[in-house]
Amino acid sequence: MPQRKGKKILIYFFLLLLFGSINNDTINSLKFENIKNINVLGLGHNDNQVLLYNFIDLNLGNIFFLDKKNINKIINSNTLIHDYEIFKRYPHSIDINVKKTKFLARIKNNKNFFLIGSNGKLSPIKHKDKSNYLPFIFGKPEIDQFLKFKKKIDDSKFKYKDIDNLFFFSSDRWDIQIKNDVLIKLPSKNIKKTLDLVSDFLLENNNNSIKIIDARIQNQIILDD
Repeated sequence: MPQRKGKKILIYFFLLLLFGSINNDTINSLKFENIKNINVLGLGHNDNQVLLYNFIDLNLGNIFFLDKKNINKIINSNTLIHDYEIFKRYPHSIDINVKKTKFLARIKNNKNFFLIGSNGKLSPIKHKDKSNYLPFIFGKPEIDQFLKFKKKIDDSKFKYKDIDNLFFFSSDRWDIQIKNDVLIKLPSKNIKKTLDLVSDFLLENNNNSIKIIDARIQNQIILDD
């Protein structure tokens, strides 16, 4: 048994000497073909081409010493991308697989209209008719404030798809207007609990005359017909 261990140690020592003698200078002296092909997948044809165009002037070198810094910079500046992976296809191609962001709401910012993505970025609205189904945000919340509020909605019994408009106040409080034009006034705290309460109430009371549900007082619902 000790003899076998000794042999293994000698083999490992030999391999260490062998590969240790092949230094970076030796590797760099070898000639590899530069990257010739970049394939972008996941955004749709037109947006894939736009992203691909941004890579044209990059000097990516060869696939073995690929510096992803500039690639990452370009990808992260694209507001349509939520996540991505880069795969090497030897000897001289790379694939960039993209997960497109999910648009969550519309908002007006500096006189222009934008879509808020799940990636926390704003994208200009290009086709308004395709985004009208998304809730519109009135007020000026930070994107992070909205994303935190939406998570509380998603964690509750309330359905985000039923929301028509969102109203943000400087006191960090939200109101929501659902698709049957009912306005729901929410407190600044205990959002999930309040939304659960309102959701249960709406299921039990299908009253078309209700216009305002004031739930700002804990465990209370005040109606305004």
